[in-house]
Amino acid sequence: MTISIILLLIILVVALLFFSFEWIPPDVTALGVLVALIVFGLVPLDQAFSGFGSDTFILLMGLLIMTAALMRTGVVEVVGRTLLHYTANHPGSLLPATMIAVAIMSTFINNTAAAAFFLPVILGLSQRAKFSASRLLMPMAFAAILSSSVTLVATSTNVVVSGLITQFGLEPIGMFELTPVGLPVLIVGLLYMMFVGKRLIPERSSQNDMADSFDLRPYLAELRILPDSNLAGNTLAQSNIGRNFDLTVLAIIREGKRKLNPPADTLLQAGDALLVEGASESILKIKDVAGIDIQADLKFSDEGLNAEELHLAEVVLLPRSPFIGRTLKGLKMRERFDLQVVAINRRTGIIHSKIADTRLQLGDVLLVQGNRNQIKALQAENAFDVLGVLEVQRFNRKQAITVVGIFAGAFILGSLKIIALPVAMLLGALLVFVTRCITPDEAYRQVDWKVLILIGCMLALGVAMQTTGTAQYLADLLTELVGNLNPLWLLTGFFALTVLLTQPMSNQAAAAVVIPVAVQTAIQLGLNPRTFAMMIAIAASTSYLTPLEPACLMVYGPGRYRFMDFLKVGGLLTIAVYLIAIILTPLLWPL
Repeated sequence: MTISIILLLIILVVALLFFSFEWIPPDVTALGVLVALIVFGLVPLDQAFSGFGSDTFILLMGLLIMTAALMRTGVVEVVGRTLLHYTANHPGSLLPATMIAVAIMSTFINNTAAAAFFLPVILGLSQRAKFSASRLLMPMAFAAILSSSVTLVATSTNVVVSGLITQFGLEPIGMFELTPVGLPVLIVGLLYMMFVGKRLIPERSSQNDMADSFDLRPYLAELRILPDSNLAGNTLAQSNIGRNFDLTVLAIIREGKRKLNPPADTLLQAGDALLVEGASESILKIKDVAGIDIQADLKFSDEGLNAEELHLAEVVLLPRSPFIGRTLKGLKMRERFDLQVVAINRRTGIIHSKIADTRLQLGDVLLVQGNRNQIKALQAENAFDVLGVLEVQRFNRKQAITVVGIFAGAFILGSLKIIALPVAMLLGALLVFVTRCITPDEAYRQVDWKVLILIGCMLALGVAMQTTGTAQYLADLLTELVGNLNPLWLLTGFFALTVLLTQPMSNQAAAAVVIPVAVQTAIQLGLNPRTFAMMIAIAASTSYLTPLEPACLMVYGPGRYRFMDFLKVGGLLTIAVYLIAIILTPLLWPL
């Protein structure tokens, strides 16, 4: 054992401790590892930063940019509405429909992004369907993870493994190479969650808890049924305003007369004004329904709503404001401040009058729209305080179709090897910018740079394990210990080691640690290194025992889960995944 190997092992152990306890963020730990490798001369300087220019890094960056564009164009709202439409009359189908939808999406985009994409959808669905969010969120997260081995791009871990094995002269993982194992894992996992796992999930959260958790401030807004609306002549129930948008209709104003708490069989007419209550996002998205407009101090215009320089902001009425007691109509907000009032929140009581005629009270929160300078000018009046600018995205049909087409095209080009997959993803990222489906600033804000930094740094660790001979040393050690045993036991050992490491540390970091040792061990024993690489790729995505997987972390708080809930539900699932992998992996990639 050389000094270089000793130093690298010390760095590795320290890194594992920091990854496990997260005394500092994982990406900072990864940067520390990279710096240590350079300072101690464990990796050549010309290779130390190669991870940031690798195919893996470029592929993942392009994928994350396109994923941000999918979210930016409002596709998530369409998915939520579709799910609700097909499950509204069959509550029992909500869980399987949700899991299948998440699984399908996470097959083609990063599973963490898919989980983040569906989180607000699930919260909205659970509220509208009067279903406990805790019964849906963990299955949603598990469904996203279960798809990890169906395609190469389902998780960044697969991309990392693919990049690591090329350092040993192996071919990168094909787009669908893992599918023969990943698909059975997905099917068995979904069936387990639908029939067994769901019975082990506790019901802890309530509808009100979720609203408080996400600060879903209720706003009152006024909608207008336009003359050409297809809702005219339909009943309030048939309009699906409550079911599809989670809005409560408090009153209908028709020819100056108010009808409070209208029954569901009330017929809507052109010109009706509907007073509705709901979250800001729900109110703004109702604009996407043909034949409905939002009324405030003045009528909205489509050009104003779609202008990229416009933003939504919450402003609160301050004490001693000269606007107290004034109506929105009298204030003429549009003329004075060039701002549009969308809705109003009043926690002290329900408003039943028209929004424009409502007299403002101390503490009222207004949802206003304008550019940032106009919003800032409003604050300078000392009448309102800006609580914050909201990033509310509305569905844009043209852009949504465009970005879906770009993503599908990039995926097809890469999977058919017409062009290299990283180039295809980078081309897709360029096209979503060129078509203005998302601006660079918006994309860069949404891209998870922490993941990219972690991957770029940890790829250098793989290089160091080879250049210092550490991988060879560990491989020799393992060969002496298990070289005479059945290779299946060796595969089992690496699977268990990887699963254990993925619980406290990131999947990518665990794969980066284990892959060099496993591949070198296989070569040392005259076995097929690709078999071990595939086994580890599957194991690195088997993260059900703790809530430390990013997809699980996202639902941990909203679902009111406890640490042991994941062990209870995920334990049997982990065993099932292992049994499938240990049977199919040696058959598909013979030892």
